[in-house]
Amino acid sequence: PYYVDTNQDVFVRATLYSPDPNLMLFTDTCVVSPNPHDFTTTTYDLIERGCIKDPTYRNYYSLDKKLVQFKFRPLSFFRRHSANYLQCKMAVCNKYDYSSRCYQGCMTRGKKDTS
Repeated sequence: PYYVDTNQDVFVRATLYSPDPNLMLFTDTCVVSPNPHDFTTTTYDLIERGCIKDPTYRNYYSLDKKLVQFKFRPLSFFRRHSANYLQCKMAVCNKYDYSSRCYQGCMTRGKKDTS
């Protein structure tokens, strides 16, 4: 557990442990929920499909592509619940595959054809 007041930043670090030097890590989605077993019903999106959704989110650039670091500050969603749980979905890619998910960045949903 990580205890934090609503006026303090939450720092997150994810590391890919692999002997392969050609791999990299990318944060695709991060969701906060008051229920550790349900990340779909009552949630707060920090990152969705590579797009930052939280105004307090700040990424920390790293030369090490196997390391992802960011921070955010709990907002009103967090204050309504006594405990919150963070779930992030990461992508592991070849760092020289520029067509991989890691290089696509923010993926907004395409507009539906109305014809």
